[in-house]
Amino acid sequence: MSTVAFITARGLFGRRRALLLLPLPILLVGLALLCRMYDVSPDMWGQAVIVALGLAVVLPVVALIVGTGVLGSEVDDGTIVHILTKPLARRDIILAKYAVAASVTTVVSAVPLFLTGVLAGSAKLGGALAVAATVGAFAYSALFLLFSLVSRRPVLVGLVYILVWEGLLGNFVSGTKNLAIGQYVIAITDKIAPNGMMETPVSLTTAIVMSAIFTVAGTAFAINRLGSFSLAGETS
Repeated sequence: MSTVAFITARGLFGRRRALLLLPLPILLVGLALLCRMYDVSPDMWGQAVIVALGLAVVLPVVALIVGTGVLGSEVDDGTIVHILTKPLARRDIILAKYAVAASVTTVVSAVPLFLTGVLAGSAKLGGALAVAATVGAFAYSALFLLFSLVSRRPVLVGLVYILVWEGLLGNFVSGTKNLAIGQYVIAITDKIAPNGMMETPVSLTTAIVMSAIFTVAGTAFAINRLGSFSLAGETS
């Protein structure tokens, strides 16, 4: 299992896809730093930078890039066959790749969000954002890893979820908020560090329970899905 995780991490950072992880976090921190340098009140830029960019774009997009990258390319090019012929349980393969995806997403998203919170004038807000981003990273990673196994266009499906389900419908259809990971992240942040920027009807209990369900169910379905792959690299 550790060998699979090591190979996955090396392959992830050895591809050009890894370079896609840098621009958004840099932009996030850069904008916050610029506002801080010019003494712009966080009340004026917090909603746009922290919530609209950091939580609604940086976190899910980073998770999408990483979550679909740890396994999706192997399914596409057929190299998944080499992994499946190894004497490893399908469960261990998925758990190893999920661990890499969740860990990388957590670091790449939680660190810049923490710095952004600190630049907004509150270490408590920074810590809250980091904790919430970690929870979101684990939930998003499970979902997007599953997408890479159930669709030949996992990035497209993931973007539809982020932009349409969480973005468009989430703003106009209140019922969808209870099934949106981004709303769980906002709810957790606001509970730890209450502020006027975070508004969501989702309760903390719902956020925690649903995040756990996304994480466990997504991983379990991914394990089951990989179990249906034949040695030809296609589902039976």
